[in-house]
Amino acid sequence: MSVFSDRQKVEQRMGIIPETKSVARFVPSDSIFKLDLCFDVEKLRASLADCLEKVGYANNEWKAQGFGILPLNHRADDNDLSANDLSGRYWMRKDDRYIEEAFEDYVAESAYTEFDSRLIGTYLEEVYRALCAQFPIGRVRILSKEVYNCNSWHRDPEPRLHIPIVSNPGALFVVNHHVTHLPADGSVYFTDTRGYHTAINGGIEPRVHLVAALAFPPSQN
Repeated sequence: MSVFSDRQKVEQRMGIIPETKSVARFVPSDSIFKLDLCFDVEKLRASLADCLEKVGYANNEWKAQGFGILPLNHRADDNDLSANDLSGRYWMRKDDRYIEEAFEDYVAESAYTEFDSRLIGTYLEEVYRALCAQFPIGRVRILSKEVYNCNSWHRDPEPRLHIPIVSNPGALFVVNHHVTHLPADGSVYFTDTRGYHTAINGGIEPRVHLVAALAFPPSQN
């Protein structure tokens, strides 16, 4: 009886054509939504290209794994960023024990108050100043993700703002199992990365976001 019941369920579903248009759009949830703030994405792309030519992505172990990191700010009077500065505290369940564990040290987001002097006068600085005028902003990084690449399934101490600069329909963001695409149209997205999340680039072009940590008091557990 159970086998026949399963067959009926499958056959019933076969009569329904899946909806496939919404996967190329942004679909909000309580954990990820669009803000009113918006920027010129073409200026962002041009400014990023100029800054990368001048500075380049940080040379670290993530580069070999398909990630690029360009820090836009640093602690006052201290622009020597460690590997921990580029990542920071996060939690994940790394194996089939399903036990949550903490990794790396906390980063004091509110200490990151100085914009990279090499990038002064760029549109990236203009975007940074505009964000700081509205929010308590911590670390701000340009994060690139190569094709067929994803992050770990983890959670952070603080939420983040995302501004997609380069994207494709296969680039997806997942927060607590809600999955959506973030178009690169100048929009600013709040992402509650205090919940479990990951970013996926299942497309054939790289994905690049400006990611700003919000320096509210962090989650300690």
